[in-house]
Parts: sequence; C-alpha cells; structure tokens
Amino acid sequence: MPLTVMRCLALVAIASLFTAPALAQRDAPVIAAASDLQFAIEEIVAGFEAETGMRVRLSLGSTGNLARQIREGAPFEIFMAADEQFVLDLHNDGFTRDAGDLYAIGRLVIVAPQDETLVPDAELNHLAEMLAAGKITRFAIANPEHAPYGMRAREALIARGLWEDLQPFMVQGENVSQAAQFALSGNAEGGIIAHSLALAPQLADRGSFELIPEDWHKPLRQRMALLNGAGPVAEAFYAYMMQPAAREIMARHGFVLPEG
Repeated sequence: MPLTVMRCLALVAIASLFTAPALAQRDAPVIAAASDLQFAIEEIVAGFEAETGMRVRLSLGSTGNLARQIREGAPFEIFMAADEQFVLDLHNDGFTRDAGDLYAIGRLVIVAPQDETLVPDAELNHLAEMLAAGKITRFAIANPEHAPYGMRAREALIARGLWEDLQPFMVQGENVSQAAQFALSGNAEGGIIAHSLALAPQLADRGSFELIPEDWHKPLRQRMALLNGAGPVAEAFYAYMMQPAAREIMARHGFVLPEG
C-alpha cells in the first residue's frame, strides 16, 4: 500500500537531521509520466509543491519509450504508465520496488479541428463515410509500436473495420500528445487521442470530440510504481497521487478512477 503523505513528510524530516547536506545537493526526483497525463500531472505537481514545499520534475513521453529508458538506466524515481503491462514487466525484471498501483483508466476519443468537415461521432460513421468518399487526407494517432493510446486506437479502428483503409492517410505522433497536435493542427481531418487531452483548456477550443466505445479496445489501465532507488520526496509524491486533491484533478481531466 502507498505511504501516507504525513508519513512521508515525517520520513523526510527525520532523514534531513542526518543527511541534510546530501539531500540539499540532490536534484529533485524525476517522474516519468505518460504524455496523456500532460495537463493533469502539471496541475497535480503544482498542488503537491505548494502543499509540501518539495520539488519534483517531469519527463513526459510515450509509455514504451519511457520504459525503454528505464531499462537503459534513466534516473527516474516514479514511472506513471498509460498501460499497466509496462509497469508489471519492469517489476518482473526487477526495476521497481513492487507491482505499484492502478491510478486511472483512460478513454479514447475521436477529434476533429473546428474548421474541418469531419464530424466526430462515437461509432466513427462519418469518418467511414468521408474515407469512402476520398475526403480523408491525413488522420492522426500515436505510434502503436510504443504508445498505448496508439495501440488502443489501432484496436478500435480494426474493430470498426477502418484500419487498413486508413493506412495511406495515417500520421503517427511519437506519443499521444504529439498526435493530438497533429489531429487539431488544421492539417489533418482529425485523429484518435486521449480524452484527457481533448478536455484540456489548451486544446478544447481547437476542436470537437466524441468518446469511442470502451469495448472496441483493451482497457487503458494506467499503473504507477516507485522505481528502485526512489527517495523520500518521490515517496511523498507517490502518496499524494492517491489523495483526494490529486484524484479530483484526475477525474476533472477525464480519467476514470479506481476505487479506493
């Protein structure tokens, strides 16, 4: 079970009595976070730092690329994945303290820029009509080779029978955040991205979206874990992620929260 915030704060205070010089010289811990968390996690970090006075840093990217960097020795202290299997694999290979915790379940949406002719609908019917009429020139998703939201987008398009026909027009972002930029740039008719990004104020006024049925793809079960060598500040942030303030931010950004 995760440590409570108060317990972590107490550990930091005790440790500082004996290792203050070392802690003072140590950089703020780095959190490796999936890019669908971009706007939610920045808000959570701001709240954590204001409440505790501790500082953390973020490294955002596709879950697959972040997992590879961890295996190659990247100095991260927390891994927040968009697909829990990456965390479980790292745990099985000895890179994490334990199997971690499920912190959210993500959703997919189809998006289109405000000035485009594509009208997002849950069943992707208008996308199919435009594709059949030759009116799709570019359609964006995250790279399904290493980005979970790209993997699930591919599954959804296969379920709808559109994957093969869309191949000549597919534009793949390095991660789902980049895919969102492509989809809403005005240079594409649309794309499939994370619900959390479509809801963000920074992107919401640039287009419209609809949720894609959950049963069209495997669930986006998002798991986090402390990596080996994580220090007390990382422990405190990990605990903070399970608290009501952080959970409220996650819910507001469109994530489904696990019970507890």
